[in-house]
Amino acid sequence: MGRIVGIDYGTKRVGIAVTDPMKIFATALDTIHSKDVIKFLQDYDKQEGIEAFALGIPKKLDNTDTNNSSHVLGFKRILAKTFPEKKIYEIDERFTSSIALQTMIDGGMKKKDRKNKANVDKISAVLILQSCMEMKELLDKT
Repeated sequence: MGRIVGIDYGTKRVGIAVTDPMKIFATALDTIHSKDVIKFLQDYDKQEGIEAFALGIPKKLDNTDTNNSSHVLGFKRILAKTFPEKKIYEIDERFTSSIALQTMIDGGMKKKDRKNKANVDKISAVLILQSCMEMKELLDKT
């Protein structure tokens, strides 16, 4: 049994979060340049073992695609081709960036650190992963 990896994909940076081996907690792992993310995930899979991915899918309030949706779906195709045996959960990522920013404010993070987009991406990946874990828990009960 491996971990679930949460992904907040962007064309420049990708926020990565992971569960613990028991899949109880979601923790921010890193922010990776988008060109390096597949290699990073392959290496991480060799070290820790990945069971599944929780990929944030951007949507507008009316549930239509955003400008970034096509990039994320393109990344999903590459992810599925690279890891054909692993499940990819599509998670609605609406509001994750604003929730991440508010979480940093509530946590007392300094303004300088909040301006670092890599921190927002990591926390957004945690929120995506937590949503996936909650969804999985509900599905497992039914």
